[in-house]
Amino acid sequence: MPNTQLLIIDAQNDFCDLPPAWRPTDPLGAEPLAPALPVPGAHADMLRLAGLIDAVGARLDDITLTLDSHHHIDIAHPGFWQQADGGQVLPFTAITAAQLRAGEFRPREAAARPRAQAYLDALEAAGRYTLMVWPVHCEIGSWGHGLHAAVRAACNSWEVQQRRPSRKLLKGSNPWTEHYSALQAEVPDAADADTLLNQPLLEALDRAELLLIAGEASSHCVKATVEHLVEHLPGHLHAGKLARLVLLTDAMSPVAGFEAQQQAFFDTMRARGLRLASCAEMRAELA
Repeated sequence: MPNTQLLIIDAQNDFCDLPPAWRPTDPLGAEPLAPALPVPGAHADMLRLAGLIDAVGARLDDITLTLDSHHHIDIAHPGFWQQADGGQVLPFTAITAAQLRAGEFRPREAAARPRAQAYLDALEAAGRYTLMVWPVHCEIGSWGHGLHAAVRAACNSWEVQQRRPSRKLLKGSNPWTEHYSALQAEVPDAADADTLLNQPLLEALDRAELLLIAGEASSHCVKATVEHLVEHLPGHLHAGKLARLVLLTDAMSPVAGFEAQQQAFFDTMRARGLRLASCAEMRAELA
């Protein structure tokens, strides 16, 4: 039987539009905890994904789960930045290298400015992104950092059935660089191996003859990961057989306002030869 793997990108509470019943009470505020960066449709995505794992788990040779993993202070979080007059920088503010150079925005820690400028210059030179200030999300140790409960339960059941653990990968703990992709930070830091191209993960995924891909969000972390896969994946998956990579289109959704980025991603990957399929379609194929 062909080696079949599932790659689940950032299926975490902070990215899921969870209904109240799925949100525990905050012991400090006595209110339900709220996802920091909920993606519309993500909860339904994860329920479909969990159902697929439960249905075809016996056919899955490996499951890899990535976890966005940030500190509270991070170059892409509000607490790092201030406006020229010292005012707060709100989430969903884009900051360009030119704006930093002109003094429109500056780090709250003055000594951080040269490194921040070098980072923004390098980020924009790569041509993929400009800096986005996101709400604090997926903070290491927080409830929001944890896996969606249904996905976690399905993966736990798979581990018991297979008598081995799934592969879990943390990304994003370097506060000086954004790390959308599971394979490499946007601006790798030579002094931090965790930001460099993840060759062991590439080699593990290259063993798959069928690689299913799901997670959040399709406009950002899924998109960035798949772009790096297509660029760097060696062996038979890359040698004219990218159809063995399958995007589970109803197990991923875009960040609100970034729907065009998702559509462009889908169109580009379809043109490159990747398959786009629903969980129901893959369930029927693998049954």
